[in-house]
Amino acid sequence: MATTLPHPRSVDEIYEDFNNRRSALVKALTQEVDDFYKQCDPENENLCLYGNPDGSWDVALPAEEVPPELPEPALGINFARDGMDKKDWLKLVAVHSDAWLLSVAFFYGAKLNKLEREKLFKNINGRPTVFETLNGKDKGPKKQGQKRPPSAKTNAGPGAGPGDYDDYDGDGGDEKQDPCDICTKSYKEGEFWIGCDVCLKWYHGKCVNVSAAKAAKITNYKCPGCQKRR
Repeated sequence: MATTLPHPRSVDEIYEDFNNRRSALVKALTQEVDDFYKQCDPENENLCLYGNPDGSWDVALPAEEVPPELPEPALGINFARDGMDKKDWLKLVAVHSDAWLLSVAFFYGAKLNKLEREKLFKNINGRPTVFETLNGKDKGPKKQGQKRPPSAKTNAGPGAGPGDYDDYDGDGGDEKQDPCDICTKSYKEGEFWIGCDVCLKWYHGKCVNVSAAKAAKITNYKCPGCQKRR
């Protein structure tokens, strides 16, 4: 595994650590999946997939010390490799990876207060999970150089649309994005869309009576459906 770095303490430091580990896991399961698949030989002992704070990843044996310094990833991911469809196996690893990322972040955040924990979770929840990235759920129409704000909604103005994440690490496949949950029409370039911070569904701004200017003043947007449920 990579050289141990000083433990992050503040919300920003813990979130940066989370982001780096997440990016490493996404890389292992998408860009470098052939290498990852090869390293997970079922003939080996129990193996774990680690995302390191320097952005690298490792397939390695679990820590020997008991209890370990940090929460450990799912053990023995290699044993299921040949007994499942490859895509299903990768998805299973992705789900376990998401659970591990959260456990590490909140292990570091044990001494944070309530407001700091809420801020940390909000920052984390503004990112697509490893599982969502693997499934292509964070893909969508995207202009060159356009970046999605770090929250579940977009208030970037005309041209922003569902799935405008700034760091999709997948294969760039042309997968159709989800339509507006009200009018059921798909995104067209130049339209303003807004995403709900609760259910994470996307809507034409005009379908929920929210303009780009109004969205810029909204910190947490709740769609009409979520407002009724609450």
